[in-house]
Amino acid sequence: MKLAFGCDHGGFPAKNELIEFLIEKGYEVIDCGTFSDESCDYPDYAEKVCKLVTEKECEKGILICGTGIGMSIVANKISGIRCAHVTDEFSAEMTRRHNDTNVIALGARITSTENIIKLVDIFLNTPFDGGRHAIRVEKINSFDK
Repeated sequence: MKLAFGCDHGGFPAKNELIEFLIEKGYEVIDCGTFSDESCDYPDYAEKVCKLVTEKECEKGILICGTGIGMSIVANKISGIRCAHVTDEFSAEMTRRHNDTNVIALGARITSTENIIKLVDIFLNTPFDGGRHAIRVEKINSFDK
């Protein structure tokens, strides 16, 4: 699976460990930045990641900022993206099972790197349940028009 990854300065401290984990698990990762801990604008990185997902160059996207909130807001403004801001294991599982999300947003200032890795692993390895949830996802997608 090919993944797009993006972070701002708030997410930068978790970046290398997460990308290393993903590569060890066999994922191909496109790193959209940022590439330092200097202050930057998270919308720029969310847009790059989401573009790769909507253009189907990557199957899923991972966004990390200080809280994950800003990244999730930006991502959900982009047509074709269903992004969830995730802080716990249950939400990481259910956002895939019930919402078929294609992007996850996390906060490095509120979630440890160890837990970010765990949440991303759950997100990437949980399938969409389909069934009645597919009807709901279709309704969500209808708002993109």
